[in-house]
Parts: sequence; C-alpha cells; structure tokens
Amino acid sequence: SPLKHAIMVKILALFALALATPVSAKPLTVRMGETWLFAVRLGAPVDARKVAPATAPAPGQFKVSLQPLFGATMTVTNASRFDYAYRATLILPTGATGAAKSCVVPANGKTAIEQWTIPVAAIRLDRFKPAPAGALCP
Repeated sequence: SPLKHAIMVKILALFALALATPVSAKPLTVRMGETWLFAVRLGAPVDARKVAPATAPAPGQFKVSLQPLFGATMTVTNASRFDYAYRATLILPTGATGAAKSCVVPANGKTAIEQWTIPVAAIRLDRFKPAPAGALCP
C-alpha cells in the first residue's frame, strides 16, 4: 500500500541519516602537559591518541600540545591539505569552563599557537571546519 511504502521510505531515510551522523562527535580534551594526534571527521576529532611531544603528525592528522609556558600555551600542527577553523574551550583548575575562542590552523604542516595567561587545567577542542586559505584567528 502507498502508506506502508511511505513509512518504509521514511524509516530508511532516518536510518541513512543515523549512519551519516557521527556516533560520538565528542570534543577532544587535552590536559596540561599532554600531546595528542588525531584526525578530523565530520567536524570532530577522531582516532585520538596520546603521543610523545616529538611525534610528527602523518598526512591528514593534527597534533595538539598544551604546555605550562607563560601560563598555558597550546600548539596545533595541521598536516592536512586544508586550513581548519576550530573552537578551543578553556577548562579551568576548578573544572569550570573559561572563554572559548575560535581560531584557524594553517594547512600543510604549519603550526598555530594560542596562549593564555590564566591558570588552565585543560583545553577542549571541537567544531572543526575547513577555513579559507590564509584566514586568521578572529
């Protein structure tokens, strides 16, 4: 019947949408002193793993490090072919979140540096999206 067909089409469409949506579009939390490698898929960090600070990102990967230099200094290296914008949210020592900042990390192995003078326990990164080449942090 046409009604059963319409219902089946809607169910299949919802199933396809569920498959296209990331199961865990979780942000990546980098604690003070840590270095991580990850890729970006559908705007979220994926396949994240802790690494030694000297580890270089493979093509298509990002490397992020948070160090207690002049307060808190985060470096992000982008070994993909595209500039990416992202959101960085501060996690304060109390566990509260601090101001979020959107920034851009340039492509092809270049590094972006962000620095905060307040005490920071960790940084949460999410909302990755391609950015125009040569874009700057707002």
